[in-house]
Amino acid sequence: MAAVQQVTIPYSPRRAFLPYHETSKRWRVIVAHRRAGKTVATVNQLIRSALTCDKPNARVAYIAPLYKQAKDVAWSYLKEFSAPIPGTEANESELRVDFPNGGRVRLYGADNPDGMRGIYLDDCVLDEFADMRPRVLPEIIRPALSDRKGSLTIIGTPRGHNDFHKAWQQAQNDNDWYGVMLKASETGLVDAEELAAARKLMTPEQYEQEFECSFEAAIQGAYWGKEMAQAERDGRICDVPVDPDSPVYTAWDLGVKDSTAIWFFQILAGGVNVVDFYEASGVGVEHYAEVMEGKGYTYGPCLVPHDAMVKEWGTGRTRVETMRRLGLKPELVPDHARMDGINAGRLTIPVARFDRTKCAEGLEGLKQYRAEYDEERKVFKPTPLHDWASNPADAWRYLSVGWRVIKAAEPPPKPTTDFFIGTPEGTMASNLSIREMIERQTQRRKERTGA
Repeated sequence: MAAVQQVTIPYSPRRAFLPYHETSKRWRVIVAHRRAGKTVATVNQLIRSALTCDKPNARVAYIAPLYKQAKDVAWSYLKEFSAPIPGTEANESELRVDFPNGGRVRLYGADNPDGMRGIYLDDCVLDEFADMRPRVLPEIIRPALSDRKGSLTIIGTPRGHNDFHKAWQQAQNDNDWYGVMLKASETGLVDAEELAAARKLMTPEQYEQEFECSFEAAIQGAYWGKEMAQAERDGRICDVPVDPDSPVYTAWDLGVKDSTAIWFFQILAGGVNVVDFYEASGVGVEHYAEVMEGKGYTYGPCLVPHDAMVKEWGTGRTRVETMRRLGLKPELVPDHARMDGINAGRLTIPVARFDRTKCAEGLEGLKQYRAEYDEERKVFKPTPLHDWASNPADAWRYLSVGWRVIKAAEPPPKPTTDFFIGTPEGTMASNLSIREMIERQTQRRKERTGA
C-alpha cells in the first residue's frame, strides 16, 4: 500500500479550480461552467481516492448521464492518468481500472440506474447531475455509500430549478456540505476574447446558463417549460389526495429496452388530478401489475400506445393480451403524430394538478423534455432529445390524448329526483312528476308511521 501511495499521479493544473479534495466533508456540490476542466480534475481525484482509501478493496465510481457519455468523456483520461502506476490493469469491456492495492475506479451511466443496485462505493462523482433522473441519487447511489460511509461529489451545469438546484441550495445552508460555484468570468480558464465570441452565437439565457452557472435561465428547447412553471406558480404542484369514489386511470409508455413509465390520474370536474407516477426497467408487465395492486387504488382502463399490439418475441402474445391476462384493462390511445401529442400535453398541463411527492420524478421529466439541438446549424431540431426524460414525457403524451376520450365516453350523471328548488318568485320547483311526488310522500309517511 505504501509503495502505491508514493506514486506521483500526473494531475492537470486545472484541478486547482475543483478543490474538493482539500475538504474533509463527505458531501460536495460543484457548479461549474463549460470547459472548466472538471473531467480531468475529477478523474485524477477518483484515482487518488482508490489509492488512498483506508478500507480494503476500495470501489470508486464516475457516473455520467449516459454510459456512452461516460466512455467518451472520461475513459481515455482514466487510462492515461492511471497508466504510470505500476501493476495497474485496465478492463476495456467494463470501463474499469484495477490498482495493485485492490482499489478500483469504474465508469457507469445513469441511464441504467438499476444496473448499479447492490454495489458499494467509497467515493462517487455524479457528473452533469442536472441531466440525470431524480431517483438515481436517493434510491441507488446514497444506499451504496452507506456501508462504508463513502463520499459523494455532485458536479454539473445548471438546468433550471431541478434536483441539482436543490443540492446546491443544501450545500449553501448545511454545514455538512461543501459547495463551490465556478463561473467562467471568475475562473480565467476561458479568456475574455473567447467568451465574447461565445456571446455572439448564444442567446443571453444560454450564455448565462452555460458559462455563468445561472439556475434562473430557462431550459432551452423545453416543450413544456412555461406550462410547468405556471403550474408551480398556480399552486397546482401540491398534495393531491386520491378520491376514493373515482377510478384511477393509468397512462403507460411501454418500453422494451427503455424504461416503462406510468402516470396515475383521476378525471374530476374541471380537469385531471395526477396522483402518482412509477417507472422501472428490465422487468415485465407482471411487475407493473403487482405495483398497481400494491398501491390499493380502484382502477379504470390503462391507456397504452398502439405498439402494445406488437407481438413479443418469445411469447407470441401482444402486451395488450398479457395485460388482460393479468386482470388489467388496456385501451389503445388514438394514434397521433408525436408533435400533436406534445401539443396535447401542453394543453393538458394547465388543467392538471400534480402530487408533488408521488410524482416528483415524472414532474422533473416533464420539465426536462426538450427538443434536440443541432450543434452544427445552431438550431433546435423538430424532434425531441431522447434521454431519460423521454419516458415520463411519452407517457404524458398518451395521458393527454386519452383522458378527453375517456371523459367523453363517460355516461352523463343521472338526474336527481330527491330535492326541491326554490325559485326567485318564491315558489318551489321540482323535476318530479305529480305521480312521483305522491308516491314519494306516501313512502315517507309509511316510513314515519311504520305502516
